[in-house]
Amino acid sequence: MGNILLISENDEIFQHYKQLLSSNDFNFNSCCNNTSIFDLIEISPIDVVIIDENLENLNLSLTIKKIKSKLENTQIILLTDGKPPEENIEKYVNGYILKNFADDLILSIIKISIANKQQSDKLSVKNSDLADSLYRLNVLYSTSSQFAGTLDTKKLIEYMIEGLDKSLSFDLTCTISFGYANEPVLLVNSLYDISEELMNALKLRAILNYKSLFESSQTPHEIDDKTLKTIKFIKNPTNKFTFSIFQYDNMFAPINVGDDFFGCVEIFKEKPFTTDDATYFQTIVQQVSLPLKSASLYEELEKLERIKSEFLSIGSHELRTPLTPLKNALSILSSGRCGELSESAMKFVDMAKRNVESLTNIINGILDINKIEAGKMEYNYETMNIHSIIDTVKNNFDSVAKEHSINFSTNEQENLPQIYADSQKLGQVLTNLVSNAIKFTPEGKSITIKSELKNSKEIRTNQSFERELKNLNGNYVVVSVIDEGIGIKEEDLVRAFDKFTQIENSLSRKAGGTGLGLSIAKQLVKAHNGAIWCDSKENEGSSFHVAIPVHNENNSI
Repeated sequence: MGNILLISENDEIFQHYKQLLSSNDFNFNSCCNNTSIFDLIEISPIDVVIIDENLENLNLSLTIKKIKSKLENTQIILLTDGKPPEENIEKYVNGYILKNFADDLILSIIKISIANKQQSDKLSVKNSDLADSLYRLNVLYSTSSQFAGTLDTKKLIEYMIEGLDKSLSFDLTCTISFGYANEPVLLVNSLYDISEELMNALKLRAILNYKSLFESSQTPHEIDDKTLKTIKFIKNPTNKFTFSIFQYDNMFAPINVGDDFFGCVEIFKEKPFTTDDATYFQTIVQQVSLPLKSASLYEELEKLERIKSEFLSIGSHELRTPLTPLKNALSILSSGRCGELSESAMKFVDMAKRNVESLTNIINGILDINKIEAGKMEYNYETMNIHSIIDTVKNNFDSVAKEHSINFSTNEQENLPQIYADSQKLGQVLTNLVSNAIKFTPEGKSITIKSELKNSKEIRTNQSFERELKNLNGNYVVVSVIDEGIGIKEEDLVRAFDKFTQIENSLSRKAGGTGLGLSIAKQLVKAHNGAIWCDSKENEGSSFHVAIPVHNENNSI
């Protein structure tokens, strides 16, 4: 019915309890010295300890504390004459038996104590299981957070193995990965060192496991013991595993999402895996699969982006190379140095010059956006005033505006504070804005370049560009290019600064272009810690605004 230990130096008490408990099917033991007590505790579990308060050869308080520290759930019953116990004893005692209690009452108290011990044991197991589950859930959460924080294939595999180790405490794992080092790799994470013979056996086993997944179809990658590179990570190199590792319990799983295959993993452990272990193993392996797919797609996109950049760069340079002599040849022809041209011939030469210039601008735009996206655009910042840039742009476009019968003017606030900018890049921004305004403004209408000082709190815009302005803080020089052109539909405003975008309109089709000008302008303004946005209504004109921070020592770029 239960294991009872009596601690008493009184032979009469010993005989009484031995007769009472043995005759009622209890396992009874008794002792009265420290060595015997703790030897018994080590040999067999004890449910109830009955300890006589009248001990001469033992320290009662110390003995009770030591028993409680070793047997947390064991019930301690103090056999007493009825005197109140000391405070330092009372908190460790679970019950009391008076020496004059009847046998039936003594048996009832012992039975209740055994039941309490059994309930405490069950609760301890549940608490232990709960603590283990909470720990593993925390590992799963931490591991999934690590997965979400990177697109590096190597790190994703390392996080997976680390998560398996924390939640399952494996002895050894063998992981085949096809993206760890841009080649097939067998990663061996082991508690102890591994001999060359055992490593060869593990490698062969991993390859056979991998190929067994594709018995009826072709494997995604061809590997063998010669092409599969091995990388070892050993925790304790002073000890070595033997071939007995193959007698350990093991679990195996592919690392894949649908038809996308990234590898496989086998895990070994000397103690048998539980059902919960299998669940955590499968969960972590499945968790890493989707980030690995994202990492694979990201690598492909990066590769395509590199190819695109190289193509644009090489293609643009190759196109620009023959344009230079072509421009020179057309200039020589139009100058008359090769003989006078007829009026109709001159028209064809002028048309060729305009198209060569247009093609040059397109190529320059492609090269600029390519440099910006690659982070290779160079900037030469200096303290300056916006008036000089506006004057240069105004002078450059005066004749063009007259050709299109457009009224082109400026409206500048006097004595604007200085800004810290690259004058050539900021001039390019305004050139793109004015050039666009001329393209999309009908004859007889007006274009104005306006400049003014504004605090960020005074700057307002439509909802399409609220995000562009939310980080502005302090004073800004705001330059606006205001036209009376075709305008932009409200639903199209948000796309105005996208690459290769031109808002569909009969006049925009006629004007042509790559749609890179505004995208380049946006990137150049961003490099100045500024903002660019647009207000427009269809058929009522557009206003493009550029805000550049006023120069001070704190906002130098």
